[in-house]
Amino acid sequence: MKNKLIGIDLGGTTAKLAILTEDGEIQQRWSVETNIEDNGSHIVPNIIESIKHRLNLYDMTSSDFIGIGMGTPGSVDKENGTVIGAYNLNWSTLQEIKKPMEETFGIPFDLDNDANVAALGERWKGAGNNAADVTFITLGTGVGGGIIAEGHLLHGVAGAAGEIGHITVDPQGFECTCGKKGCLETVASATGVVRLAREMSEEFSGESRLKDMIDDGQEVTSKDVFDLAKDNDHFALLVVDKVCFYLGLACGNIGNMLNPQEIVIGGGVSAAGDFLLEKVQAYFNEFTFPQVTNSTSIKLAELGNSAGVIGAASLALKFKEEK
Repeated sequence: MKNKLIGIDLGGTTAKLAILTEDGEIQQRWSVETNIEDNGSHIVPNIIESIKHRLNLYDMTSSDFIGIGMGTPGSVDKENGTVIGAYNLNWSTLQEIKKPMEETFGIPFDLDNDANVAALGERWKGAGNNAADVTFITLGTGVGGGIIAEGHLLHGVAGAAGEIGHITVDPQGFECTCGKKGCLETVASATGVVRLAREMSEEFSGESRLKDMIDDGQEVTSKDVFDLAKDNDHFALLVVDKVCFYLGLACGNIGNMLNPQEIVIGGGVSAAGDFLLEKVQAYFNEFTFPQVTNSTSIKLAELGNSAGVIGAASLALKFKEEK
């Protein structure tokens, strides 16, 4: 009976794997270390061996599975099942993924970009309530995103749809690794928040634990900035307000263009929770026109680290429809 899914969420340090029901409930989960040595040539074989081992362990065969779905960094060619340019995996050349997977297991395989699959996960089993229109933003070491519009994941002509981290929020702002200035990623990622704090601290004079830490050359994280803001550190509040202004501006642009039912915010920085959400919402309301303000809601992600494997598994649901 083909009624199970395998989800793979490949990251720079680990690959998370799970066996799920077709309703998206995780039954088994595990992870394998991502070995990026030798140009990342061990990554796919290690994942294949790990799946083989688990299927033996649980006494399962290929005939139990509808399909396998995977989320990966880099530029994905869905048609051919290949990836290129995942530099944190040392994958600088074209990687075959679909071919070895299907040849080994005889199970249909699909893959997509990691931010896209996290979006699918949050939409299916998390804050997106399985709505047809959901935009997902992940605030981590970078800022990524995924857009589901009228039930379809948007890819764009070069696979670059949903690159929310590169919305320009300050044309005179910081330089981004992408080569342009003032991207959302430069001010709302974990490193961006700290960068903003360092720059703003030069202008600030007054009592502030955060400013003291920066002036003293101490290690400062985005969590420190938000924690101090919650403790009413005046300078930290100014920094957080600026971050939320930029986020609210980007969300406002997304809302006015796509009018999704939900804009879901996830990733490490979103751990600041309602404190972040309320401030972003206030700016969003300022930057949207009434129909959007009243119909698009901003929410915090609910699935945490599971969004990737759940979303990856959901890619394989299409193989059920094709049967």
